[in-house]
Amino acid sequence: MITIKNIYDLAIKMGIESDLRGKDFVLKQLKKTKEKYQKLPKEKKEEFDKEKLTNPYSDSRVFASNSDKKVNKIMAGIDIDTAELLLAKYLNDSSGKKIDLVLGHHPLGRALNDIHGVMHLQADILAQYGVPINIAESVMRPRINEIARGVFQMANYDRTVQAAGLLGFPLMCLHTPVDNLVANFLDKMIKKEEPETVGEVLKLLNSIPEYKQAIPKKAGPQIVAGRKEARVGKITLDFTGGTNGAKEIFEHSSRAGIGTVVAMHMREEWRKEAEKHHINVIICGDTQSDSIGMNLFLDELEKKGVEIIPCSGLIRVKRFKKQ
Repeated sequence: MITIKNIYDLAIKMGIESDLRGKDFVLKQLKKTKEKYQKLPKEKKEEFDKEKLTNPYSDSRVFASNSDKKVNKIMAGIDIDTAELLLAKYLNDSSGKKIDLVLGHHPLGRALNDIHGVMHLQADILAQYGVPINIAESVMRPRINEIARGVFQMANYDRTVQAAGLLGFPLMCLHTPVDNLVANFLDKMIKKEEPETVGEVLKLLNSIPEYKQAIPKKAGPQIVAGRKEARVGKITLDFTGGTNGAKEIFEHSSRAGIGTVVAMHMREEWRKEAEKHHINVIICGDTQSDSIGMNLFLDELEKKGVEIIPCSGLIRVKRFKKQ
């Protein structure tokens, strides 16, 4: 039998193992965080977010009064709000579903307020693709500060967490760990197939079940900069690290030999900047891409006997066969 804490710990473990920077890199960063914490004065230690000593992804959290609660059934979706929590209560009351945990992908509560805490990941990955780390960090820093200043001011960040508490539902949001899973999945696929043109990359993406199901709904992957016949050059994946980075990075990415960016989503201003610097862009869609990462994680839970009830845009695809 698996508990809420077991599920959370598994998610963090899988996120670290799938991190494009490599497991050793992430563990080294965690070690530095622990060393920094040990050097803090007592009053600062009391203020320190101790979750960061074991979880390197500040946009993922569990909100539960009893983390040792056994879990048999989960309602899982991309965006969880009060409506999804009320749906869970309705299912419990009317059909005896007995949902033990509501799991969402996008960050909630303090995880939303701390989404900027994972954005440095983007600079690390860009450095792996050839952008000098000093430039990547310098370009990303103003964007990270912008997100840090902006989220808590405008978002009703704790609404869903409060609703979950009132309804008696344990709640969890897994953001970067799930994004790492889909980024790693696509990275391996692209490296294995070695597509030479943008059209070949698009064809490869369209073969993935979650994207294939989105195509009839006019939500499949699309080329938004460049053309099918264009050669890809160096391909980068923009699927993890909180939210969109700095648009100024495309100039430096182009100089580093990056020819194609495959991303979940991209604002028009960002797309124009990529096009200006001759970078091809394929957009795959947020919910569709998130579903891939969620499915890779949910498969592991199903293997352990947990029943999954999909909701809120999750395109449930299983990649394993029950014994």
